[in-house]
Amino acid sequence: MGIFSSIKDAIFGKKAVAAEPAPAAPNPVGSALDAATSAMAAAATAPPAEVDVDAILTAEAAGKDLNWRTSIVDLMKLLGIDSSLANRKELATELGYTGELDGSAEMNIWLHKAVMRELAANGGKVPADLTD
Repeated sequence: MGIFSSIKDAIFGKKAVAAEPAPAAPNPVGSALDAATSAMAAAATAPPAEVDVDAILTAEAAGKDLNWRTSIVDLMKLLGIDSSLANRKELATELGYTGELDGSAEMNIWLHKAVMRELAANGGKVPADLTD
């Protein structure tokens, strides 16, 4: 699993747990196969749920001195992911960065924008100012 997958799972996983429905009461009349078929059909036709990345991260950052909105290092720290240069280099390689892998401001700014764009491309609701 790559660094971006860890970031996505840390954010999207919080939403999935919060939105997880309560288990349904047993249905003695219907068969388990009918219930499973119905659930699969509903999942196949339901549009993917959009994850409000801004809301999740803002709530997570409450009371913490981390500027996740502009800093890739703070974003990674907020999510409990190692923000070392080695990990940021790996993330940059995963996301296709072609500049110097030196931890420069240019690399870090590009990384933050690229992560936000990838989150948006994977079902995240991300404000436009975080992806431009």
